[in-house]
Amino acid sequence: MTHRNNDVAPPVAGSDGPPTTAAAGPEPGMSRRGLIRWTGAAGVVGLGAAGAGMLPGVAGSAQAASADAAAAAGSTGAKGGTSGGAAAPHPAATVFDPIRPPSVPLAVRSPYLSAWLPSSNSAGTWPTFWTGRIMAMTGIAQIDGVPFLFLGSPNIDGQVLRGMAQRSLTTTATRSVFLFEAAGVELTVTFLSPVEPGDLRRQSVPLSYLTADVRSADGAAHDVKLYFDISGEWAHADSGTSIGWAAEQVSGAGGGSLTSLSFSPDGTKTLAENGDMATWGTVVWSATNRSGLTWQIGADTAVRPAALTDGKLAGSVDSRQPRAINDAWPVFAFHFDLGRVRASAQQAVLSVGHVREPAVSYLGTPLPPLWKSYWASWQKMAAFFHGDLTTAATRTAALDRKVRTEATAAGGAKYAALCALALRQAYGATELVSRDGAPWALLKEISSDGNVSSIDVTYPAMPVFAWADPGYLALLLAPMLEYAEHGGWPKEFAEHDLGSSYPNAAGHNDGNEEDMPVEESANMLLMTAAYLKGASASDAKAFATTHYTILKQWADYLVANALDPGFQNQTDDFTGFIGHSANLALKGILALGAMSQVAAAAGNAADRTRYLGVAKDYIGQWVGKAQDTTPDHLKLAYDQPGTWSLKYNGYPDTLLGLGLVPASVAAEEAAWYLTQANPYGIPLDVRHAYTKGDWEMWTAAWLRDHPVSGYLIDSLYEFAHTTPTRVPFTDWYDTVNDKPSGGFQARPVVGGIFALLSVAR
Repeated sequence: MTHRNNDVAPPVAGSDGPPTTAAAGPEPGMSRRGLIRWTGAAGVVGLGAAGAGMLPGVAGSAQAASADAAAAAGSTGAKGGTSGGAAAPHPAATVFDPIRPPSVPLAVRSPYLSAWLPSSNSAGTWPTFWTGRIMAMTGIAQIDGVPFLFLGSPNIDGQVLRGMAQRSLTTTATRSVFLFEAAGVELTVTFLSPVEPGDLRRQSVPLSYLTADVRSADGAAHDVKLYFDISGEWAHADSGTSIGWAAEQVSGAGGGSLTSLSFSPDGTKTLAENGDMATWGTVVWSATNRSGLTWQIGADTAVRPAALTDGKLAGSVDSRQPRAINDAWPVFAFHFDLGRVRASAQQAVLSVGHVREPAVSYLGTPLPPLWKSYWASWQKMAAFFHGDLTTAATRTAALDRKVRTEATAAGGAKYAALCALALRQAYGATELVSRDGAPWALLKEISSDGNVSSIDVTYPAMPVFAWADPGYLALLLAPMLEYAEHGGWPKEFAEHDLGSSYPNAAGHNDGNEEDMPVEESANMLLMTAAYLKGASASDAKAFATTHYTILKQWADYLVANALDPGFQNQTDDFTGFIGHSANLALKGILALGAMSQVAAAAGNAADRTRYLGVAKDYIGQWVGKAQDTTPDHLKLAYDQPGTWSLKYNGYPDTLLGLGLVPASVAAEEAAWYLTQANPYGIPLDVRHAYTKGDWEMWTAAWLRDHPVSGYLIDSLYEFAHTTPTRVPFTDWYDTVNDKPSGGFQARPVVGGIFALLSVAR
């Protein structure tokens, strides 16, 4: 089906083109195993014109490689069409600082607000949902009457728009900052998705900022207008779905004054998904009111040409609604007439969000989003969000500096770049809800199973929360513990997840789930100990005491099963069930050490001594059982001589300060891994060339005093910086061919990249 004014254009010069076919994702509902078969402080202006300047010195900028652009060349999107943006006036390569993201995070704030740019250049490329589904967003600058495209790929009455030259793309932990230039004007476009450690009210807001700052770059005054729109595609994965819309003026006490354009699917089911997008809820697209702002809701064929021809929008709402997203493609547009722009920057401020009520269900009971505990309506929340921009800029800039400074100290410039790329993605798979007035954090297992709060997905993501906000880790653990304690979970070991399909935490009271007995029981103990380590003494005691019974139950299961695990599934389930796994046994043994810390926090000295004693006894036996017949490395499994694997589960030994794994074993493994290195990393084990980036960083943290740690960081950086597959940062990739190994993308497990930071304290 042809999208008349959202037709796809050829990429402008220097653009990286579309995502590969992998971006389309697996079939809806496909399990991970099925996936394998399928694949075989500055002011407000600081957000824009001074956006990069408000941050500390960027670690290691990089030029776009010509091979990168060539590998990704081609038309963008999947809707057909041939007209749109033309070549930028200057063929200079974009400077990427400090990394060229595989896919650029734009608005990444929740499982359903997840917009990305599957390219390095925004002109000529449509933003997409993490699945590759186009979520059209258009940006056009009119400079002295001449239109220049800087975002999206529109066809406007067959016009060939010139493209602004993209000079740089700066990625920080909370921002993606594009710098453009054309006709003597400099335009800075900043996508800011705040991460707010320790502030539940602000962290609960499912909105993301977009700011545009314009200044003269040649000393002359220029007449500048900016146009932005988004399409109905933001509301639903099926473009045949009908949507309805509204426009309103919004203000709040102490908040901003703004114009909000909102739209929602018409008559669709709540608490359901289509193509991993929510089938209910409202897309909220707002602009801070300022002189020269106009707006319009209507067909793309009417709205876009009007903006360019009339220099303003009509302030009208298309009355033919509800109608299908692809029926004359309604767009939601803002136009900013900034007047004569000189050296002092002029700014346009927008936000985009996705609000839902209820947010999720737990055992059949709908739960509201946590933001409803602070604001009576999304309108009041949006007004607060816009009014909060100045302080949000200051807070998030401080977080950006903290990530860069501490990560550089922990692992170098490339490591800091990886952390900057990972933070929004990790937090963006979570959301805060209210359960009987208490806050919970839930996590979606994005792009693999789609489960609710998978324990073995939360576990690899855990380092980012342990480092940034231990209290948030406790909120993620709370529903997992509640379900085992009171929800009807029938088995002696920990559950795998809270429900097979987000957003419904329906549980598994029949016991029918993807059991990982040693894996999940150990994960819960280790994550609990990680939280206790970062909590105050009083909070740690309260948490350990409240949940002691279930944690002890899981620990006793591990006493009986951890030393030599039977034929069990584990978190790397794409490799299959395994018996006598040395890495799984290591996790279980360290979890018993973690239980000794839980017991200590709860004031149970006897249990502390008991569990620590068992852990020490088991680790001695483990070394003997895991040692290969050639005494230079450990085996994959006790009964498989001549094999090896990354013992990433050594990381909790360092994180928790257990000191259980002998230093000689760590040194032996570190030396061995370097003999197995490939161009883009070290394989997960002897059986395949693929690896997982989260586990590589766990290994790098465990072995941080050995040369292999630096190699693991460098190789993961090279993969992320050079892979030709333009999908959100994947954790599962091939160490030889530089490409993802399956559909794992945009997953929260990239929080594991913060492992080195978490042990540097």
